[in-house]
Amino acid sequence: MVSAIFSSLIDSAILRPGSSPRPGPGSGRAAAPGAAELRPPARPGSDGGPAVAAAEAPHGRPQQRRGSRAGPAGGAADGAAAGGGRAVSGGAGGSGGSGTRPRWQLGGSNPAVFHGFCSTIVLNNPRRRNALSLPMLQSLRRDLLHDVQSRELRVIVIAAEGPVFCSGHDLKELSSEDDVKHHSQVFELCAEVMTLIQKLPVPVIAKVNGLATAAGCQLVASCDIAVASEKSQFATPGVNIGLFCSTPAVALGRSLPRKVALEMLFTGEPLSAHEALMHGLVSKVVPEDKLEEETMKISQKICESSKSVLALGKATFYRQITQDLDTAYKITTKVMVDNLTLRDGQEGIEAFVQKRKPVWSHSQEEKK
Repeated sequence: MVSAIFSSLIDSAILRPGSSPRPGPGSGRAAAPGAAELRPPARPGSDGGPAVAAAEAPHGRPQQRRGSRAGPAGGAADGAAAGGGRAVSGGAGGSGGSGTRPRWQLGGSNPAVFHGFCSTIVLNNPRRRNALSLPMLQSLRRDLLHDVQSRELRVIVIAAEGPVFCSGHDLKELSSEDDVKHHSQVFELCAEVMTLIQKLPVPVIAKVNGLATAAGCQLVASCDIAVASEKSQFATPGVNIGLFCSTPAVALGRSLPRKVALEMLFTGEPLSAHEALMHGLVSKVVPEDKLEEETMKISQKICESSKSVLALGKATFYRQITQDLDTAYKITTKVMVDNLTLRDGQEGIEAFVQKRKPVWSHSQEEKK
């Protein structure tokens, strides 16, 4: 019964026909300018020692770098090093040296303790204000889906390079030089990416350190959790250039009180980070130098829980939130009962009664 719930709430929404995850780094395919370049998180080395991470060099071929299993692994050359703006993804962690993004595997102080990994997607086209161009959206979608069925992947962080988190759509793609078919493709793919974030079986965190406007603000609102630095701002200024932010309004209207959302949409005036926190657009606001630490703190806590339980809970939350009160309780009552049949559902209760830490299987299987 639980497997049917997972299938209906999660799997069918993620791996539809034509939505297979992006090939790994060994495929030899170079990312297009303005696209997201996937860099898989570190994996344990064959000797059981240091983790090995594949890092893509500027010429597009994978290289190997090493790092500690519970700490940062080597980063990969980013879009700037390759000579073109794009998004790069790897594991979460503090920024490394020029042209690198370290990745973290999350565990305890003992390197043998391994809770899973946090994958970070870095929007890295600061010269174009990290605009969501069509190639960027296509690659972002691939990176969100990469390793999504892995038992080790527990959380995804979306971050950005430069002073602008994301400026929204690339307006050059929306000019009269392109036809209606192209414009439809841009907006349809953007909507697909935004809805995909909420259909993924792992939490997605926006780590915002700068300005997020239009579809960039939509991206923040679509994430499950958003942590912002004090200097961050959020706006939907499309009305000022004659293109009302109708699609960003979908995510905004589901994150903010109606009158706050409409004031943003009607005036284009930005919300400060603290105003965004007050109205519920972001989860936390911290000083810029604490942004990485706070994001990792949340990621670490998520990684301590059962992936299968979190996946079921996330899918159920988004399913019930659009229902009337009676229907929402009917859905969640059934899911609570079914949750108890999960192997990890029983493991958690038994561990609590026995006063020990649970040992999660992260499995969708029911307990025999």
